[in-house]
Amino acid sequence: MARRLFSATRALLLPTPYPSPAPDPAHATASSAAAAAAAASLLPLLPCKRRRKLMKKLNSPRVAPIEPEAARHVPALDAVLDSDAAFRFLTRARSFLASLPPPHRIPLAEAGKLYRELGFPRGRSVSRSAARHPLLFHLPKVNSVPHLALTPFMCSLLEEERRLHDELLPTRVRAVRKLLMLTAHRRIPLAKLHHCRTVLGLPDDFRDRVRDFPDDFRVAIDPNDLHVLELAHWDPALAVSALQRDFVLDERRVRRTFRFAVPHRRSMPLDAEDADRLDAATTFPLVSPYTNGALLRPWTPEAEKYRVGVVHEFLNLTLEKRALIHHIFEFKEELGLTRHMYESLRKQNRAFYLAGTEMNWAVFLREAYGDDGALKEKDPLVLFNEKLQRYACMTNMDSSESIANF
Repeated sequence: MARRLFSATRALLLPTPYPSPAPDPAHATASSAAAAAAAASLLPLLPCKRRRKLMKKLNSPRVAPIEPEAARHVPALDAVLDSDAAFRFLTRARSFLASLPPPHRIPLAEAGKLYRELGFPRGRSVSRSAARHPLLFHLPKVNSVPHLALTPFMCSLLEEERRLHDELLPTRVRAVRKLLMLTAHRRIPLAKLHHCRTVLGLPDDFRDRVRDFPDDFRVAIDPNDLHVLELAHWDPALAVSALQRDFVLDERRVRRTFRFAVPHRRSMPLDAEDADRLDAATTFPLVSPYTNGALLRPWTPEAEKYRVGVVHEFLNLTLEKRALIHHIFEFKEELGLTRHMYESLRKQNRAFYLAGTEMNWAVFLREAYGDDGALKEKDPLVLFNEKLQRYACMTNMDSSESIANF
């Protein structure tokens, strides 16, 4: 997520010589909430005009945390989003340059205009972002024109990633089939899948590969002239959610995780035990996300159970058991979600963790992460991305020795 230090705090930082050193993971994962707290501590020291300006920034949706209660914050999971922000240029630039024909390069002047595609801050120098990862990006001159390009070592890593995608393709096809089974009409526009390919762990050319699986998918054109991916057939064996499997293995844990409370007035005296029994009566049975949600009456406990179950199953299908809210709402119509999902997810704080700011926040599956903020079970592609981030933190001085160790 986009995290910026405020102007009041930037004035206190020492200037960094160019080029900037490669980001250290220990510093990259420092919570940006600490930066906001540091900026707030400066308010009494500032004149009125600058104080009003800083207060406006602190109250902006770009900065205000999505979770207002500080007691609910989990710093280890907040740090995961800060790590994403630290490596945003690496993630986007390698994907963009890999999509170009060999030798995977673009003129530096043209690259400076593609701040969204390459993931560097608007108004900043793209060469400065590339210089932070000297092992993966370089700036060669072609006919005296500087270019942004991938290093030969980075190209070899991309080949390794392609082989990994080929090995994991059957697993990804299964996940997309389950995602199609979650939708109301068993179809999803291919453009939406391509937009969320990183979240789902799909290869960049997945739109072309779906035609290799005629028994699982069909590609059609909807009335809006959009290419949509349709489910070829329903598989009852896949229509089992992760919650249903967990309920069989550990019923007590699932019962502790979810709670759909019954609102009652103070005039109805209930102790804690009676309230838990009343809530349990409405919480269970849960509604399977693979049922037809259109048949449920809106704003009923059953409809809320269905929508919460759909989000839980969607996160289980993602690569890292988490997703930004705009990736989830990319499938809003297909999954039958509403704009009141924030309240529904926040009530299930034992199952989900909401991190980030009001403008751009993420949903984590708590059960998938340990106390240190690391995934309990890591996909091979996640392990590859972690290795790539370690290479991104290396400089030219220690690259040869460190590569040998890896």
